[in-house]
Amino acid sequence: MTKRKFPANAVIGCAIVGMIVLIALIGSVWTPHDPLRINFAARLKPPGGEFWLGTDEFGRDVLSRLMAGATSSVWISLTTVALAIIAGTIIGAITGFARGWTDRVIMAFNNALLAFPGLLLALGLLAIVGANKYGIILALGLAYTPSVTRIVRGTVLSLREREFIESSRVLGNSEAYTMFRHVLPNCVAPLTVLATSMFGWVILSESALSFLGLGVPPPAPTWGNMLASARPFLAQAIYLSILPGVCIAVALLGINLLGDAVRDRLDPRMRSAT
Repeated sequence: MTKRKFPANAVIGCAIVGMIVLIALIGSVWTPHDPLRINFAARLKPPGGEFWLGTDEFGRDVLSRLMAGATSSVWISLTTVALAIIAGTIIGAITGFARGWTDRVIMAFNNALLAFPGLLLALGLLAIVGANKYGIILALGLAYTPSVTRIVRGTVLSLREREFIESSRVLGNSEAYTMFRHVLPNCVAPLTVLATSMFGWVILSESALSFLGLGVPPPAPTWGNMLASARPFLAQAIYLSILPGVCIAVALLGINLLGDAVRDRLDPRMRSAT
C-alpha cells in the first residue's frame, strides 16, 4: 500500500490560510490590547516591550489592530464570496435552463458588466450604496456575480442535453427537480475553484478600497486602511506600512497556493496529466 503524498502547494496553502483564519477567530474574541484605545503617551513606539509590533500615530497597538483587521478581512471576504456564489448560481442556472429571450437579455446585461474591471465596478456601486462594511460586501458581491453566472450557465448548457438529464425528464421529474438533483451538483467543482480564487480577489479589492478611503471607515481597523494611514509616517515608523503589507501579501500567497491545489484536484484535465 503506497502512502499518499500531498502536493506542496496544498500543504503550504492550507497552513497559511488556516493560520489566517485562526488569527481572525482569535481576534474576534481577544486581542493583547484594545485595538481602538488611543494612548498618546505610547505614540509611534517601535516594536518591542509591551507592544510587540509597536504602536501607530494614536498610540494604538499594531498587533491588536492587525488581528482585528484579519477578522474584518476574513468576514468580508467570506460574506462577499457567499453572496456572489449564491446570486451567480441562481442567475446562471435560470438562464442556462430557460434559454430564449430570458437568456439573451440577462446574458447581454451580464456580459456588459463583465466588460468592467471588478474593482472599477465596485467603486461605482460604492458611490451609490455608501462606503461602509456592508456597502463593500454588496458592491464586491455584485461586481463578482457576473463571473459566477457565466461559469454556471456554461456548465448548465453543457449538461442540459445529456442523457441523464433527458432520462430525468422522461421519468416525469420537473425542471426544478432536475436542476437541483442532477445539474447543480455538477457545478460544485468549478464553483469551488472559482470561490477559492475569488476569496483572494476580495481581500485584495477590499484592501485597495480601504487604501483609497472607500472601505471600512476608521477607526475600525482593516489591513487596507492601516496601510493608508501609515503613508505620512514612512520616515518615522516604516513598520506601520510593512506589517499590513506583509499580511496582505502572505494571505494572497496562501490563497493562491490553495487555489492551485484545489484546481489540480478537481479539474479532470489536471488529474489526467498527473
